[in-house]
Amino acid sequence: MQPTIRKAIKEDCPRLLELIRELAVYERAPDEVTVTLQHFEESGFGKHPVWWAFVAEIDGVVQGFALYYIRYSTWKGQRMYLEDIVVTETMRGKGLGTALFERLLEEMHEKKLNGVVWQVLEWNEPAIKFYKKYNATFDSEWVNCSCN
Repeated sequence: MQPTIRKAIKEDCPRLLELIRELAVYERAPDEVTVTLQHFEESGFGKHPVWWAFVAEIDGVVQGFALYYIRYSTWKGQRMYLEDIVVTETMRGKGLGTALFERLLEEMHEKKLNGVVWQVLEWNEPAIKFYKKYNATFDSEWVNCSCN
């Protein structure tokens, strides 16, 4: 069972939102997903897209995705920010996450970006174990902040 990894298209957005909701349940925050399909589509496929994604398909069904955007570091320059990498629960452990992450690394090199950064929940041991395979560094010094 070899996944097909391809760039996401607008028609994938409803399925991506399903997977985002599945991720929110896994991350114990099922009511936090408030983005609408229209806003999600416009943000990725409108006149000025702010995110891009790769999808992993098995038999024509999207079973996972990796969504990223470009951020700017005053110290490092342009970097890829991995917002989410999601593989549906039934397909975890079958190589889809690896295929998606490796495609992101290729994209990073193709775009001449200065690295990939992301966050992982401290209790998400399967994800932490996955990222350690790539010699990821984990920074406990910075505190996440946000406001609305």
